[in-house]
Amino acid sequence: MPNLFICCGLSPLKVGYEPTNYSSSLSKRIQKRAGSASIQVIDQNQDASYFASVNIGTPGQTLNVILDTGSSDLWVADSSCVTCTTSTPVFNPSDSSTSQTATGATSETTIRYGSGAVAGTLSADTVSMGGFTVSEQVFLAVDQTTQNLLSGSVSGIMGLAFEALASTRSKPFWQALVDNNQLDQPEMSFWLDRFRGDNTASDEEPGGTFTLGGTNSSLFTGDIEFLNMPVNTPSFWLLSLSSLTVQGNSVQLTTGTTALSAIDTGTTLIGGPSADVKNFWSQIAGSRQAIGQPGLYSFPCATQIEVTMSFGGKSWPINTQDMSLGPERSGSNMCLGGIFDLSAGSNIPANSGAPGWVVGATFLKNVYSVFRASSPPAIGFAQLSDAAGGSGSVIASSSLKGPSLTSSVANTGTPGPSSSGSSSTSSSSGR
Repeated sequence: MPNLFICCGLSPLKVGYEPTNYSSSLSKRIQKRAGSASIQVIDQNQDASYFASVNIGTPGQTLNVILDTGSSDLWVADSSCVTCTTSTPVFNPSDSSTSQTATGATSETTIRYGSGAVAGTLSADTVSMGGFTVSEQVFLAVDQTTQNLLSGSVSGIMGLAFEALASTRSKPFWQALVDNNQLDQPEMSFWLDRFRGDNTASDEEPGGTFTLGGTNSSLFTGDIEFLNMPVNTPSFWLLSLSSLTVQGNSVQLTTGTTALSAIDTGTTLIGGPSADVKNFWSQIAGSRQAIGQPGLYSFPCATQIEVTMSFGGKSWPINTQDMSLGPERSGSNMCLGGIFDLSAGSNIPANSGAPGWVVGATFLKNVYSVFRASSPPAIGFAQLSDAAGGSGSVIASSSLKGPSLTSSVANTGTPGPSSSGSSSTSSSSGR
């Protein structure tokens, strides 16, 4: 999902998604090439977002797009953009010999996110990334964006969720490659680096690896624990949050569909239901709702917040550095926290059908993540290798303090496969 952007130098970090009505008869043709590719990721504004380069048109125009497993549309600002800053790189369709633009009543489209919206015209052109190419890939050529949706050298978003979620009603780039057997494995995987709190970091730093078509074995150690998605019709990449701990204590969570969590590389923080987030922060002495920052909580900066999350298998620890966004305001001894109230901190409308949780980079920086288009689709996590900065040790549930959670998911916080059989491990060697 594109970003809900908050304060303190963070760009907007997208957290919500609302499809609208579009249609398109534009088709795709796949350039035949099987394999996998590891693609350089750039970390923007100290972990606010992660982007990579894509080529659009003939000859190709290189543009930077946020890699977003929480939405499904590809869009870029084009040369007609009236709200873009002069520093925003734009796509110029007149410079491409293969550019197509839709006409008629359904050609104009708006895509809405939790933090803003974009509008433009349905288009199609040759799109390439990592050596893979799709001809006549549908995308939105954007001429209007809300404030702060783009910053730096970023021109748009590449949605990496499923076609059912696409406002353009077109097949996402990655899914076209999978459906036409162009990838060695029907997988995408991520290592997202950390620059949070590094005052020497520039606004854009080399910050990770995106692998299309498999995994990169140099970036993780041990097995990848795959968890099947708990839904029949894939839209978001979803798992059910079964356990959340803070300072070693279990947090009471709402169960059922509210526990559904979008695993979202396009969101900066972790957002959750109001009651659950309140329960979480109630266990941190001195914490309170942040002043002038809807949905955010602040806590004494001297406190090291230790968090683990589980989605029915292992419990994965979050680096304490990722739980602090820095001082609430200049000179304050209160810091903003990395888990926020999704209802208060985004523009997601009530009863929109959006997941109860959005799990972004605050968590994903701490694991190697794999998104597998199997049947059923699955999401995998593995411990980061030393080359990727390493992960904290996976924590067994027996070491946690306090009462167990009342959750509908079996084996809360227990390392290894759950008893439901929805979890599996893989010793994929990657590439």
